[in-house]
Amino acid sequence: MSQSVRSMAGRTRTIRRPQRIRGLDGLRALAVVAVLIFHLRPASLPGGFIGVDIFFVVSGFLITSLLIRERASKGGVDLAHFWLRRARRLLPAVFLTVIVSVTGGLILGNDLLVGIFRQTIGALTFSTNWVEIAAGSSYFAGTSPQLFAHFWSLAVEEQFYLLWPLLFIALMAFTRNWTQRIAVAGGGAVLSALLMGILVTPGQDVTRVYYGTDTHAFGLLLGVTLAFIWAGTRWLDHPAFTQFSPLIALGSAVGIVTLMVTLDENSTFTFRGGLFLACLLTAILIASLLPENRFLLSLAEARPVEWIGVRSYGIYLWHWPIFLMLTALLPAAAPDSAMNWTVRALALVLTLLTAGWSYQTVEQPVRTRGFRQCTTDSIGAIRGTRRAPRIAAGLVAALIVCTVVGIATAPAKSSAQAAIQEGESSFVSPPSAAPSDDTATYTRDPEADFSVPEGNEITGFGDSLLVTASGGLARQFPDIQLDAKSNRKWKDAEEIVRANLDAETVRRAIIIDFGTNAGVPDEQVVRNVLDMLGPNRMIVVVNIYGTSTFVTPANELLADIVDGYPNAIIADWHAAASANPDMLQPDQTHPNIAGADLFAETVQAAFEELADQHS
Repeated sequence: MSQSVRSMAGRTRTIRRPQRIRGLDGLRALAVVAVLIFHLRPASLPGGFIGVDIFFVVSGFLITSLLIRERASKGGVDLAHFWLRRARRLLPAVFLTVIVSVTGGLILGNDLLVGIFRQTIGALTFSTNWVEIAAGSSYFAGTSPQLFAHFWSLAVEEQFYLLWPLLFIALMAFTRNWTQRIAVAGGGAVLSALLMGILVTPGQDVTRVYYGTDTHAFGLLLGVTLAFIWAGTRWLDHPAFTQFSPLIALGSAVGIVTLMVTLDENSTFTFRGGLFLACLLTAILIASLLPENRFLLSLAEARPVEWIGVRSYGIYLWHWPIFLMLTALLPAAAPDSAMNWTVRALALVLTLLTAGWSYQTVEQPVRTRGFRQCTTDSIGAIRGTRRAPRIAAGLVAALIVCTVVGIATAPAKSSAQAAIQEGESSFVSPPSAAPSDDTATYTRDPEADFSVPEGNEITGFGDSLLVTASGGLARQFPDIQLDAKSNRKWKDAEEIVRANLDAETVRRAIIIDFGTNAGVPDEQVVRNVLDMLGPNRMIVVVNIYGTSTFVTPANELLADIVDGYPNAIIADWHAAASANPDMLQPDQTHPNIAGADLFAETVQAAFEELADQHS
């Protein structure tokens, strides 16, 4: 790297650094493994999504170092060549992933192609994050599997690749020294993190702040800041830093892993400092690798680690579509069942094999020889005497045709979305009234009726799960009264129940089913709802089924709360759904028609048990 120190005249020049930055493939491996674990089994690493933030910091550092090196050696930046190199690196693997995945979705069905036109446009134009924000999608919760949901991070990076070289040129021109540049980049990182923290609303969906390029640019900008520090200062050459770099690396790595274990998407801290802290620790970890300590490099450049790191881009692209397609292909499985672990294992093996093949036969040839030469070589091979190139060309053509057909014939709604809409239109919610500030006082009536209720004695409050189960409840409990709507959370329950109490529409037996989308963030809300309903009503609280990290702690909390109310009981929907995963929609959360009957039977069993307790 042709870089030198600041001159006596006060001009800033750059410090000579090695052109090859060693050890970063180890960080890429750590990042992609974290994402793999988070997507395949979230409970094992609830904060594994910060692997994406590790990628951001590495990308910001490497791209800025490359721009600094080019400017120092050539006197400027060749923007067209820079963007062409990025296109060679990114586009071939993305295109291949898209046509194979859409074709797989066309063959397998199972809601895989819901919204696929929007997803494909976002994937191929690297705008997935903003396209999905505009569509109102949710990264952490949804009613249909999205083949390219994970492309949001590629979109953020590609937008950085497009805009940052222009900003880099301007910044280098309008600042006098490296200190100013470091301040601008570091200030930008802090501003982005503050924007995320300000815009996030506790209890609300976080997709906007998580996907937003503006609110999630801090990792990239911390990488930029580190590149400026390395290029323009001797801070990282200080003997104390180089001597203790192994300990610094260990401390930052432990901090990153700790965040992976402790952070989760339901914690406000994650978005108000947690992700920024993960990026800051990653920057420190990269800095500790720069002195090229032999011990650190022996870990970061171990052959298996380096193999994964070099192919991390392909592994990231392929793992999620492969997992979804295998889930659709193989029998439905409850979390952590033998079949579920089989799907995970197969997904992992197929991901590594596919990523390795893609790297060797698609990514590297285009990256080294370019689009034009690879196209020329391919045409020549097809015209030759060998059959393999013609078969490969025919296969690619078939995949493209299937992709077009898949996009053209994709369903507009997922099975769960259709069931929710049908359920919401099949019953009329009870009249509601403005919430009252008065809290009713309830006393235990020894003559209260705790016999098994009929349908005309039951009121149900809930979210989309209760909506999709409404058909089964209506069959099991004729004339049941339901007040249910999609996207409700426990924080909404208190106002809904109070409004119905004020309207005097609440019957003697109650079904409560909230938490499908976000668990139980505040246990006091649950207690308030139970207290409002009073001790004279039979109350069945339905627990949660799903793969989200909040499911287990939410169910434990509900059981603990309900245990303190003699007139309430848990309906163990989690156990019922776990034993019958084939009775769920493809989203593996909401019940299908048979599952709605199972839900109703589970509630009936809970009412019967509660009645026995009071007989």
